[in-house]
Amino acid sequence: MFRRTAPSTKGRSLLHVIKLVSPFVMVVLLQAAIAGFSLEVMSSVRAYVAGEALWSRSQKNAVYFLNLYLHSGNASQFAQYQASLAVPIGDEFARWALERDPVDVETARIGFLQGGNHPDDVPGLIWLFRYFKQVSFLQEAIREWAATDPMLLELSVFGEVIRSELENGPVQDGKRLHLLSSRLSELNTEFTVHAKRFSTVLGEGSRAIKMTLTGVNIVTAVTLILLLIWHTRRLVLQRQAFEDALHAEKERLAHQAFHDWLTGLSNRRAFEARLQSELANTGTGSLGLILLDLDQFKSVNDTCGHLAGDRLLCQIAQLLRQDRRPIDLVARLGGDEFGLILPRCPPSAAADIAERLRRSLEMLNFAWDDRYFAVTASIGVACIADGNTTLEDAMRRADAACYRAKDKGRNAVQVDSARAEVVVVPTRTREAARA
Repeated sequence: MFRRTAPSTKGRSLLHVIKLVSPFVMVVLLQAAIAGFSLEVMSSVRAYVAGEALWSRSQKNAVYFLNLYLHSGNASQFAQYQASLAVPIGDEFARWALERDPVDVETARIGFLQGGNHPDDVPGLIWLFRYFKQVSFLQEAIREWAATDPMLLELSVFGEVIRSELENGPVQDGKRLHLLSSRLSELNTEFTVHAKRFSTVLGEGSRAIKMTLTGVNIVTAVTLILLLIWHTRRLVLQRQAFEDALHAEKERLAHQAFHDWLTGLSNRRAFEARLQSELANTGTGSLGLILLDLDQFKSVNDTCGHLAGDRLLCQIAQLLRQDRRPIDLVARLGGDEFGLILPRCPPSAAADIAERLRRSLEMLNFAWDDRYFAVTASIGVACIADGNTTLEDAMRRADAACYRAKDKGRNAVQVDSARAEVVVVPTRTREAARA
């Protein structure tokens, strides 16, 4: 049994790159295909234009040399007539071969070569005729081309008739000679009319094709540019989204690093960093430091479970946040221990805040599964005005005050200052309040 393995990082990177560049590759390939098609069409049309010029010149030469032969009887002129006539006849055979069903490509190739067309142009001549003969301009050009077939036949027969007559010597009958010469001139005129039409139609078609293909190439190029803009914008947005997500993740991690996961309060790390900063600035005023430790929190956990304990901690955190100044800091230091930093707070104000917190906790009615629990706390307050106090000294003084509050019966506030020590004894207990 084979185990499916995850694609390698290199493989994923390659797939990602392919995904990114594939739209551009497709458009570039399309542009290249259109450009190649355009070149092939234009090259084939140019070959027909060049072939028409050769075809037209050859039929004129055929009439010219036959007329000279008529008057001189020179055999070399008749040979030149035959050589010139072979060019349009070869083109005629090529057209007939292409109009057959099925198409006789080999005969068409031989015919076009006999017509004097360049061997490299012959495949394009055949391709354009086979697949685009129904296009209006080419259809009209072919119609003009085909209209010369009877003339070529007449010119060919006319040549044989003149040669037969000249075998017995020059034509002596002036009227007969004039009649034959006039017919040759008429044939030349008729050839010229169709040749001009053929050339005109091919020229108009060539210009139309050029404009159409130019437009198609422009549209394709614009599409490529728009695709590039869209794709670049998408990449920018993706990068921006990634950076936003990364920034949000950094903020989340930073928040987690300095905040308690349960209550959302600052954690011990943030608390100690802030306290260190405030101790360095105690010259601006007295600093109040409060440590609060719940008295009977373990009984809630043991009786109702940790979920109840977590709920109680969240309620206490919400209570500690109330009525705090923006410059104050409330933190959960761990377990059931909380701390407050009160910048620019004199000892009397810090003691009042601690006493109000004690009373608020005492009045907190915490219930879980129809069980009610008394919530009290032992609170230690350290009032610091000395700029030389260290973090350890400040925490030690507040912690010692908190323990003294516990030793004095819990549910109490103990203030420790550099000048005096004041014990604030609760005036009302929960039992007295209930009474």
